[in-house]
Amino acid sequence: MTRQGDTTRLADLEARCAELEEHNRALAAQRDHYQWLAESSTDLISRHARDGTFLYASRAARDLLGYEPDELIGVSAYDLFHPADLADLLNKSPRVYYHDGFYQQTYRFRARDGHYVWFETTSRTRRDPQSGELLDILCVSRDVGRRIHAEANRERLARVVESTTEFVLFMDDDERLFYANQAARHLLQLPRTGGTAHLADAYVEGSLTDLRDIVLPAVARYGSWSGELEMRGPEGPVPVLSVVMAHSGPGSEPGHVSLLNRDIRLRQAAEEQARQHQAQIAHANRLATTGELASNIAHELNQPLGTIANYASGALLKLDAGQPAEALRLPLERIQAQVERLAERLRHIRSFVRKGQVRSRPVTLAEVVDAACRLCEWQYQQARVDLELILADPLPRVVADPVALEQVLVNLLLNALEACREQPRAGRVEIRARRSGRREVTLTVNDQGPGVPVDQAESIFAPFHSGRAEGLGMGLAISRSLMEAMGGNLRLLSPDGSGGATFAATLLAEPSHADAMTRP
Repeated sequence: MTRQGDTTRLADLEARCAELEEHNRALAAQRDHYQWLAESSTDLISRHARDGTFLYASRAARDLLGYEPDELIGVSAYDLFHPADLADLLNKSPRVYYHDGFYQQTYRFRARDGHYVWFETTSRTRRDPQSGELLDILCVSRDVGRRIHAEANRERLARVVESTTEFVLFMDDDERLFYANQAARHLLQLPRTGGTAHLADAYVEGSLTDLRDIVLPAVARYGSWSGELEMRGPEGPVPVLSVVMAHSGPGSEPGHVSLLNRDIRLRQAAEEQARQHQAQIAHANRLATTGELASNIAHELNQPLGTIANYASGALLKLDAGQPAEALRLPLERIQAQVERLAERLRHIRSFVRKGQVRSRPVTLAEVVDAACRLCEWQYQQARVDLELILADPLPRVVADPVALEQVLVNLLLNALEACREQPRAGRVEIRARRSGRREVTLTVNDQGPGVPVDQAESIFAPFHSGRAEGLGMGLAISRSLMEAMGGNLRLLSPDGSGGATFAATLLAEPSHADAMTRP
């Protein structure tokens, strides 16, 4: 019985030993598996003593810090902390990183080459179950440099957006404004936090309609839109240059857009001031031109006044001869006709001299050309230079301000006349007009003068550039500005070998019925 019992106990002991060996093999396999996971991780897995000394470091130390794992063993991690970040850690309550056993920190850690790597480390303390003594600290450290720099960039951009003078709004697909920077809050009188504002609270009715019907569909299709709108302000509408962009990228919600609005009140005021200044210069140019045309004006007034005097004398003679009243009808009718003609000429001269802004409308080109030619006719007669009109027939009406266009033509005609005076046997100036495009008419003035040197082709349009000693040098500069204000242009054509200079003034033609039918 004793021998049999010993055999049984021996068998039990062998079985237990086998189980223990199997358990140890399982533990070893598990340790190997954990070791493999630690060595394969791109995060730095490390184990530290209570004073921060490295007891173990995974292979990731090589890629993240440039250290071989064995080089870190025995080195205190606290010696590699950025001084400012170490101070933050040590100034925390010990309970955070010692008693609680689990904590997380973001800090800078010095690499082998001296530069600092941003780490986010999750730490876990391990203690003796019996005594509670701290055994070691297990850490998992991840390089978060890109995230830190991205967050810093976003924070800087957020501060810029918040402090810019432009009105910045973020809107969702329900037209709710979920962000407004300080300038926009001040303009729209919105609280810094709380409250709900919508697109209709930010823009006037007309711009709101444009946003809904034109802008937002364009942004949905193309990603962005820019143009001028009007926002609501405490003292009335505020004109703005707006850029509307769809939000894109990870985390962006469908239908969310940014609205960047730049206040252009000062720009518009400057543009209006420039327009007024331009109008004043143009007016001064017309006054100077009127001075040059004084002889023509005297002729225009003298001829009808002489005719009136002749008919008045004839009427008085008939009265003295005792002729019946019916005999006075003809001279009185002639006097009336001359008075009306004189009044028309005076009105035309007054409208030419009168100050006013450029207001374009469809006009008949031939009528404006005829009026300009009549203003210059007396000078041409005195200089014995022919003024020849060659206008294509029919011509569409052009979009222009008649007084401004007449001023341009008078400037060109007087310049052409002066050029002909400088050239012997230069006896003709031609005015031609033709349709140069489906919606374009070009008017040219050609003289037989010495022409314009090639190196002065552009400088002649500069203010105060004059080829005449007594000239102001503003005629061509004002003429080009007036043409551009009417939607056209003025240029000097290249020489064609025939001599002289040719200026071309191009204007938009009035849309035809066919154009209106095909307009989208």
